Amino acid sequence: MGRRVLGVVITVIAVAVSVVSSFYVFGADGYDPDTRALHPTVLTGLSFAAAIGAAVMLCWRHQKPELVLGIALVPPLLASDSMAALIALAAFAAARRDLLLWPAAGLTYAVTALAVWRDAGWHPKVTTAGVFLSAEPPGKLIGVLVTAAVVTAIPLTVGILRGTRADLRQRELSEAALRDEMTRQEERSRIAHEMHDVLGHRLSLLSLQAGALEVTTPAKAGDAARTVRTTAKQSLDDLRQVIGVLRDGRDFQLSSGPAPALTDLPTLVTETRQAGAPVNLTVLLDQAGSAPAPLGMAVYRIVQESLTNVLRHAPGTAADVTIRGGPGAGVTLEVVNPLITAPPNSGAGTGLTGISERVTALGGNASVGPTPEGTFAVRAWLPWPPA
Repeated sequence: MGRRVLGVVITVIAVAVSVVSSFYVFGADGYDPDTRALHPTVLTGLSFAAAIGAAVMLCWRHQKPELVLGIALVPPLLASDSMAALIALAAFAAARRDLLLWPAAGLTYAVTALAVWRDAGWHPKVTTAGVFLSAEPPGKLIGVLVTAAVVTAIPLTVGILRGTRADLRQRELSEAALRDEMTRQEERSRIAHEMHDVLGHRLSLLSLQAGALEVTTPAKAGDAARTVRTTAKQSLDDLRQVIGVLRDGRDFQLSSGPAPALTDLPTLVTETRQAGAPVNLTVLLDQAGSAPAPLGMAVYRIVQESLTNVLRHAPGTAADVTIRGGPGAGVTLEVVNPLITAPPNSGAGTGLTGISERVTALGGNASVGPTPEGTFAVRAWLPWPPA
């Protein structure tokens, strides 16, 4: 809105200056219409029309700077001033600061010098060029050139400064938008990893427990059914959390409890054992309760994903989980299970990729894959800052 008002004001001023200037030129004492090839009335009409047209075109100087500047260069070639051309040059310089700017500035300088020369010749007593040097031919020419240079340099400099400032502002906005998009992408990636790790593990437990219901004795069916019900409820709660994030944009946190930590690993192993997978857990950690939250959560999720892979791809086989370390030494974890032939399309490998990404994000290293001993091993080391 402010720019529109300013454009209207500039247009009104430019039209007024152009019209008054044309009246002044043709009313000057030094103007002799007999020396003109065109009839004075015709020249006056053309000058008025060109000046007013160029001034009105200034309304589009920001949208079409090249076209507006080209039109604004015409009035000074007739008998008007170069006010519209100078204003158009400022807009042109703000929009384009490439090699085309300097020819445009040169043309504007030329028509401005022509207008000043004409002003100095027709009314030398009040000419602007006369302020600089004498009215003798050599001094007069230098005065005209200096005046035109100063008058042209002002809008050129203003336009360059405005354009540079606009570029910086646009760059800041683009960088802010990029940061926002990266933040959203990181959040989406985090949600995807959490959903894959947690729901993948719980749904694998559901599948095993549901299968166990088919062959279990009636006495144990109740325990299996309760496990299925509890796991299904937790999965539904997590799905509701994700839906809430996608719908309302609120912070994402799986389930209602605190984030998993190193001290929660025995519970994870117990759940896996209840699903029918033998797990041997060895934990040799110093000050496990004081581990940083990101470290504890990463170790928990890596073990969880590894056990989920065992349930999916090697059901019924035993998994050996070993975790050792402490402050300053870092955490070394290893999950090993016998390698069996997996059915086709048994997984997309998203979980294994997530393990590597988690470890890399914390500055550690990981290796995942078959071993020469005929096992499948997930090994990782994560840094643990000294206490």
